Formats: sequence, C-alpha cells, structure tokens
Amino acid sequence: MKAPTRALIALFSAGGFAFATDYAYDLGVRAAQNGNNQEAIKQFTQAIRVDPNHTKAYFGRGLAYADLNDTSKAIVDYTQAIKIDPKFADAYGGRGFAYYNLGNYSKAIVDFTKAIEIDPNNAYAYGARGDAYNGLGDTSKAIADYTQALKIDPKFAEAYYNRGLAYANLGDTSKAIADYTQALKIDPKLAEAYNNRGFAYDSLGDTSKAIADYTQAIKIDPNYANAYNNRGNAYADLGDTSKAIADWTQAIKIDPNYADAYNNRGNTYNKLGDHKQAIADYTQALKIDPKLAAAYNNRAVAYYILGDYKSATKDARKACELGDCKFLQYLGENKLLRD
Repeated sequence: MKAPTRALIALFSAGGFAFATDYAYDLGVRAAQNGNNQEAIKQFTQAIRVDPNHTKAYFGRGLAYADLNDTSKAIVDYTQAIKIDPKFADAYGGRGFAYYNLGNYSKAIVDFTKAIEIDPNNAYAYGARGDAYNGLGDTSKAIADYTQALKIDPKFAEAYYNRGLAYANLGDTSKAIADYTQALKIDPKLAEAYNNRGFAYDSLGDTSKAIADYTQAIKIDPNYANAYNNRGNAYADLGDTSKAIADWTQAIKIDPNYADAYNNRGNTYNKLGDHKQAIADYTQALKIDPKLAAAYNNRAVAYYILGDYKSATKDARKACELGDCKFLQYLGENKLLRD
C-alpha cells in the first residue's frame, strides 16, 4: 500500500508555518521549505530554547526529523507538541504518520482518529487512516475512509489511487480501474496508477491496454523497475520473447535484487530452449529470495529437461518444503526421483 507521504507533508507544511513570530522559528521554516532539514532542526531547537512551549517549533522539528528518517525523534517532538496543545490536529497526524512508517498501524489509527475528531474535514487524515487500515488488512474500513476523504476533497488523487488498490485486493477489478482512471485525470503524472491500471487490464486479458499503461508509467518514471517487469510479462503473454527479455533485463539493471524479474526471464529462456541460461537466472533469483518456491520448481524443470534428475529432485523437494509440491509429485508419479 502506498504510504501517504506527499498528502500528509503537504497538509502539515501548511498547518503551522503561516504565522511565524520569532526570528529563529522563521529561519527554521525557511530552511525546511528549502529542504535543509539540519538547519531547520537547529533553528527550531533555538526557538524552543527561547520558548519551551513553542508547539509549532516542536512540530516543525518533528517534520524535519521525519524527513531525515529519524522517526523516534520525530515522535518525541510530535508528542511534546500534543502535551502543550492537546488540540493540535496536525501533530497527531504527524505522529500517526511516524507510527505508520514504523509499521505500527494500530497506534497510527489512534492518532489519525484523534486528528479527525479535532478536524472532521481533514481529508488527508482520513486518507492516511485508510492506509493504516489497509496495513492491518481491514480493506472495508480502508475503503470507507478513502471514500470519506474524497467526499471532503474530490481532487484527492492519492485517495482514488489507494482506494483502487483496495478494490484490487478485493478482486473488484472494474472499480479498481475506475479509481485509477480518476486518479490519473487529477494527476496525469501518477506513474503508479498507470502501472496498477495496467496490471488490472492484464488480469482481464486486455494485454494491449496493459502494455500501453506500463509504457506510460515508464515514460513518467524511466527507473520504474516494476513497470518494466510487468510489461515484460505482458509481452511474454503475446509471445514477443525478445521484448519480454529486454524489459526484464532493464528491470534487473534498475534493481539488481529483483528476484521475480530473474525468475520471469528464466522462464522465457526455458521456453526458448536455453536451459543453462534459465538455470543461471533461477539461481540468481534464489540468491536474492531463498523462499521463492516458483524459482525452485522452475529450475527443477530445467534440470529435468537436461536429464539431471538428481538436481531436479533436490529443487522439487525444496519447492515442496515451501508449499508447492506439484513438480515433486510429477517426478514421483513418473518414478524419476533421485536422491
């Protein structure tokens, strides 16, 4: 699920920086706006020395720490801002987002809920709480929150996108496509929406539309490894093995630890009869992800084709340990198991 970074930071940046009254705080705001988080922290700290109850300085410093991925310090500052001003909705939102980043979705939901209680028209808090519910696997509550966020702000592109992901998780592909499409009307540069809409079209068997969407995602973000991988799968479905291999190879160049891309490319090499190259790709996939059962099974098939039944048996057994016993059963039924 996509984290609510842009939406929340946009909200929080607007929340407390409009009425700077002291010099250090104002310098902190300017530094934060220029992306100089270290200087922002220095200036906000000075503002807090002058006024230990400066809630907005604590909040601003919390944002700067969050941008530097120092989540624990961010939480401390948001908490102090809340102690001083228990009605500071943005501080609850900031702390909720920090908990979200830590994977503590239950605490995030508590804070987002408090932000909503204080400000019932806080669309971003609804969207963020929806993300947290998704993190807990509560898709129905997530959809309800995204829907409420969109009632408040019909131009909230990420809420459409994330609700689309939630519908996709429920298997409602048509609603997912509708939401991705609406997100793209609002934000035509949302590469993730093109990629996921492409995946949805792929699941419906509309490969041409899928490829068009993956291609658009890549135009927006040329380093989008997952879009290359997905387009490779689509080309493979069409039987265009050269384009498929080219896309998986590009995905691997962008992300050398992309196990699925190695596995997918291995499958095509296997179909082309280049079983040794297929085995090399499956082996690399398994170095990256030793629990990828499909790669063990696929490598077992390649070994089997080459007549190496001992290696095939070893890989098939490992795949079975990981939950996929089909090829092991095949070898057993045909009396080809070798230890």
